[in-house]
Amino acid sequence: MDPRLPVISSAPRALDAESLGLAVRADARAQGLFDRYGRSHTYLRISVIEKCNLRCRYCMPEEGVPLLPKDDLLSFEEIERLASLFVRLGVRKIRVTGGEPLVRRGIDDLVARLGRLKAHGLRRLAMTSNALLLRQHLPALLAGGLDAVNLSLDTLRPDRFKEITLREGCEETIEAIRAAAKAGFDAVKVNAVVMAGVNDDEIVDLARAFARDEAIEVRYIEYMPFEGNHWGERLRMFPAEAIRARLEEQLELEEIGLEETARIYRARERGGRDFRGRIGIISSMTEPFCATCNRTRLTADGHFRWCLLDEGEIDLREPLRAGASDEQLAKLIENGLRAKKPGHAPAEELVALHQGAGHHGRSMIRIGG
Repeated sequence: MDPRLPVISSAPRALDAESLGLAVRADARAQGLFDRYGRSHTYLRISVIEKCNLRCRYCMPEEGVPLLPKDDLLSFEEIERLASLFVRLGVRKIRVTGGEPLVRRGIDDLVARLGRLKAHGLRRLAMTSNALLLRQHLPALLAGGLDAVNLSLDTLRPDRFKEITLREGCEETIEAIRAAAKAGFDAVKVNAVVMAGVNDDEIVDLARAFARDEAIEVRYIEYMPFEGNHWGERLRMFPAEAIRARLEEQLELEEIGLEETARIYRARERGGRDFRGRIGIISSMTEPFCATCNRTRLTADGHFRWCLLDEGEIDLREPLRAGASDEQLAKLIENGLRAKKPGHAPAEELVALHQGAGHHGRSMIRIGG
């Protein structure tokens, strides 16, 4: 075994209610979006398209994904109606995702539609993007009510960027991140998926590039197993424990606490200056945060998902198009929350599931992250 590689400690074998400190409190209910364990789901991620202008190896299968027929995508009117329903049921934060959301034609109009939900209880509107098309959209996104952006960048090296994404664009992504930091958003975050032997040598470089001089949060994400992404084969997870250790070789970290999915730290150079920004580590595999999960998802084809790593989902698009009332749609959402488990399966089980014969799950790009 190569001593330079991190030791990957697995998550608990069973992320059950007892191990997570959860207990059934009542049946799920749509009002307040409570599941059976009393977790309130105030955060909705809406995927608006499966198409992307990058081909990241950890996100998309090598053979690509069959694109949805245009009619299978939720229209802006349908997204607006479902988002409005979720807000009435208790959602206070919406994040627009993809694929790459800026590839969707008319995306600025959709953001403005969602931004108007702030008059009805929505408190925060955000977007996750690869930033390649971001600069041209910045004025419209801000005017439409977008509060925050999470921008994906796994490397500062153009050659490595192309190896990971199979496309050019490293310099443009870096420039777009800096432009976003100056544009006036409440928060700008950089998301980096860390893969052993691929980009783990850039962990400190990424922090210094964006968080040292600007109020940007750099967030490191454990690589997760999904359909067709060769988890544990060609690409290996670099665990949260190793990410922290790598950072602390050159930086001093002061833990702030868990904010939604990320454990947040203040950072400073060893014996030197404080960073303006912060560091976050998202450890879905080795240090799961299922006990405090507050998020649900709406896929680009209108399916409601209650867990990123559980393939259970309920179709809302067909009932919506068949004339279902808000009350009927809320019942379907309630049924989904009733099916939510205490926690996701361990990595080994997820990998076995994805590699099983006849398995047809969704890859990361078809869920929205």
